[in-house]
Amino acid sequence: MYNFSALILVFLLIFAPNVQSNEQTPDNVNTVEQFVAAFNAQDSDAMASLVVDDIEWLSIVGNKVIVEVKGKNNLIESMNNYFQSCLTCKSKLSKIVSTKSRVSAVEVASWQGKSGPMSQSAVSVYEFSEGLITRVYYFQAEK
Repeated sequence: MYNFSALILVFLLIFAPNVQSNEQTPDNVNTVEQFVAAFNAQDSDAMASLVVDDIEWLSIVGNKVIVEVKGKNNLIESMNNYFQSCLTCKSKLSKIVSTKSRVSAVEVASWQGKSGPMSQSAVSVYEFSEGLITRVYYFQAEK
């Protein structure tokens, strides 16, 4: 019985620090939720307040990585252009998974199309440093 108790103690000592290191995870999830809420409000300045100056927005299409935006000012400009082209676009987070420095989610985008309501789903990964979004990976949408 002593060996089993010692084994449990060793297990807890090894793995407990990993559990403790994820304390910032809820804050990162909250930041992603705020980012998406700002997107839904079409508030590019609020989105920019949650990212680092040299933010990168990357689209993953098949085996290609496309740099959509690099830099906070370019993010604002790009989002403003996007909002002008899609006044009804909204996004909803589902199936959120987080680690210490990343938040991943299935994002469901919706908008009003010419033939009625439209939607598509895509996987996104938000990477963090010191509480701010440093990089967004957006995988090709599935309709």
